[in-house]
Amino acid sequence: MSSNKQSRGACEFCNKSMTRGGLTKHFSSCSQYKEKVEAANQKRGKEETIYHLQINDAWQKDFWLHLEMKGSAKLIDLDDYLRAIWLECCGHLSQFSIGDWIQEEEIPMKTPVAKVFQLGMDLLHTYDFGTSSETRVKVITQRKGKMLTKNPIYLMARNEIPKATCIDCENDASWLCLECLHEYEQPGFLCDDHRNKHPHDNYGEPIRLVNSPRMGMCAYDGPAEPPY
Repeated sequence: MSSNKQSRGACEFCNKSMTRGGLTKHFSSCSQYKEKVEAANQKRGKEETIYHLQINDAWQKDFWLHLEMKGSAKLIDLDDYLRAIWLECCGHLSQFSIGDWIQEEEIPMKTPVAKVFQLGMDLLHTYDFGTSSETRVKVITQRKGKMLTKNPIYLMARNEIPKATCIDCENDASWLCLECLHEYEQPGFLCDDHRNKHPHDNYGEPIRLVNSPRMGMCAYDGPAEPPY
């Protein structure tokens, strides 16, 4: 589903559509975001360090997230979030690590993120050590204050689902044939009409396209929705 054009997504606060990189810079000047932060800081509670994270699939550049995460949360909270929005299919093992795939240092899941995160650092999250999904977690900025939500993570923006073209016509696709993908190494994208006419069924019926880089891997079929 990847293309040469950069994928876009909308700011959660002002609804402006931008690329991943554009949004990285945008939040520092977004007036609606600043208003939400000021309102949150007026509420009761303890201030803490809050981190702006840029998340992207290590291989498919079209899939990314911008998140805020509180420093008192633990890495397992981020693991749970990534599983819910992108990854969970069969309860596979996962880990966070620093370094590359050759010399990586695993970080325990119960570690508070404030003890790990530093500006500019890049973590690797791996889900499933058979059919692996690798996710890059980069710390962009940090602020002192209060969260915009009672939850440990706030979704600031995510990519729009990449467009795909039906392999049997030029219409937009909504379905994926897993047999085409795995047995014939073809994209396998199908529109609503050709989904019903498609001959391949050894892997079951075509699955609906969802906004996740794990689509078509292992038993993943979505729903690719944030948990909160």
